[in-house]
Amino acid sequence: MLNFHQIVIRKFLLVFFILFIVIGGIVYYWTKEFHIEQTKKSLLQNIEIISFNLHNLSHLDLIATKIKDTLNLRMTIISYEGDILAESHKDKTKMDNHKYREEVMQSNLQDYGFKIRHSKTLNTDLLYVVKKYTLKDKTIYIRLTKELESIQKPIFSLGIKTFFVLAIFFAFLLSITYKLSALIEKEIQKISNFLTLLAKKEKPTYISSDLSLEFANITKLLTKVSQILSKKDKRKSKYTAKLQESNDQKDDIISAISHEFKNPIAVINGYSQTLLDDEKLNPTIRQKFLSKIYNNGVRLSNLIDTLRLSIKLDSGQQKANFSTVNLYELIHDTVEIIQANYKKRPTIINGKKDLSIKVDQGLFSIVISNLVENAYKYSEDEVIINFDKHSISVTDTGIGISKSNLENITNKFYRVQGNSWNNSLGLGLFLVNNIIHLHNFSLNIQSQENEGSTFTIKM
Repeated sequence: MLNFHQIVIRKFLLVFFILFIVIGGIVYYWTKEFHIEQTKKSLLQNIEIISFNLHNLSHLDLIATKIKDTLNLRMTIISYEGDILAESHKDKTKMDNHKYREEVMQSNLQDYGFKIRHSKTLNTDLLYVVKKYTLKDKTIYIRLTKELESIQKPIFSLGIKTFFVLAIFFAFLLSITYKLSALIEKEIQKISNFLTLLAKKEKPTYISSDLSLEFANITKLLTKVSQILSKKDKRKSKYTAKLQESNDQKDDIISAISHEFKNPIAVINGYSQTLLDDEKLNPTIRQKFLSKIYNNGVRLSNLIDTLRLSIKLDSGQQKANFSTVNLYELIHDTVEIIQANYKKRPTIINGKKDLSIKVDQGLFSIVISNLVENAYKYSEDEVIINFDKHSISVTDTGIGISKSNLENITNKFYRVQGNSWNNSLGLGLFLVNNIIHLHNFSLNIQSQENEGSTFTIKM
């Protein structure tokens, strides 16, 4: 494959050749026509001069010979009938009748007649010019002839000069074009190297050119593309890191789910096996074992319900069935159920006992239950619940939440790192946040490490 400047030179030479042929042809035919026209005028002037010297039909041969010797022209005098009266170059007795020669017939119709014709006798092209005159009441035709070969010489000379002028001009243009093509090739090579680096993912970020506006625009666009690719690579790296983090979280989630399901299943299997193996087991112990089996079965059912609810909330499939509910009774009943597992934990509820709100009672009890149970888990002192018609807040004085955990605590399957409570799927606050948004409420979390936390539902 050729280089750019080689292609330019080849194309340039082709253009030069075509242009030379075209211009040469135009100059040749134009010059030829010009010289023929000038030659015709010169021959007509000579015919006029000759006509002034013709006084009678005698001595015509002598005049023809003199014209041949002095002007080097062939002269023929023809009668109206076409007979040759005088001829400077041939024996007139052996010549054909010229009455119907084309140039003679033309002179009868217009001021003069002319014809370019190849002479077999002289083996050359001749220009014939004829003019009609009346001499002593007789019509005669004076014809002068000149070889076209004498016309070709100045035309050929002009062609040589034209060729050299064009050659010099094109050599100058070729020199300029070659230098320009070399500059263009250099810029193209620079762009090619830039693209090669991009393909190798070495990611150069900047390229410029001041050769022309077009190259400046191209390099500007390439710089922009390179920067976009660089940003995409950075985003890809971040996405890969995030994906790795998600995979790590997935492993933690699977581990948490396995742990949450494994414990109650192990309890159920253990107590069931004991009951099956010992038919004479003490009724009181049997009842206690059955109670344990039942409670762990309920716990498994609750875990499954929690996972199903999180999926519905995440996909927007969960619908709310609103009804007017006494807020104090909802909070009190929910706390009472939770306290069965957290005996001797003081809980203070502050608010009007006749305050009612419009919520989905089942879903909202999950919100209260999760907030209160979290307060029990992460603190040992009293838990305070304040409510009015604008908000509900749950406050504890426990371990608190760090800033890094606070940003992600409402994410699905997110579990606070570094605390001593690991018995969690990481769905509690995710459910709380989504249920609150389903009610068009908002959740605000204020927390200080080792001081405590306040979860506020703004209605």
